[in-house]
Amino acid sequence: MSDSLNKSASKPENGQLEDFMPYQLSVTSNAVSAVIAERYRNRFALKIPEWRIMAVLGNRHETRVGVTQRELTEVTLMDKVAVNRACKVLEDRGLIERLPNVEDGRSHLLALTAEGRGIHLEVMPLAQAIERELMAALEPDEREAFRAMLERLRQRAGALAQNG
Repeated sequence: MSDSLNKSASKPENGQLEDFMPYQLSVTSNAVSAVIAERYRNRFALKIPEWRIMAVLGNRHETRVGVTQRELTEVTLMDKVAVNRACKVLEDRGLIERLPNVEDGRSHLLALTAEGRGIHLEVMPLAQAIERELMAALEPDEREAFRAMLERLRQRAGALAQNG
């Protein structure tokens, strides 16, 4: 572990907002999202919520016909209003389509259109390039540890949320 990681781990808890891990995660996430949003907006006219929806649908394209809006809300951890708004924009642009849900007639399945799949195929290399640029700030062993720590924190937050 690097000296900078050791120093931040041993920092005393003084009640400062800047030392509050959830705040740090939020600010970091917003900074990373801002970089990504700018590049997606310039090249594809997509906002982050729209891209998240497309990413999930593109990722699931090989294994499923479509995904319900409720599933999108659960998978992305986005507010259902934001998911609804993003889906509406993507549908209006012809990037996603609503398909009948034979398992539940009260809902529809959402899937990428051919045009949506084409954009997804273009965006993924850009997303991976941005990730490489960001992760270049860390050493290879730090990258692996960082991913593992994020996953453990996400799982713990999920468990805490379930326990109320």
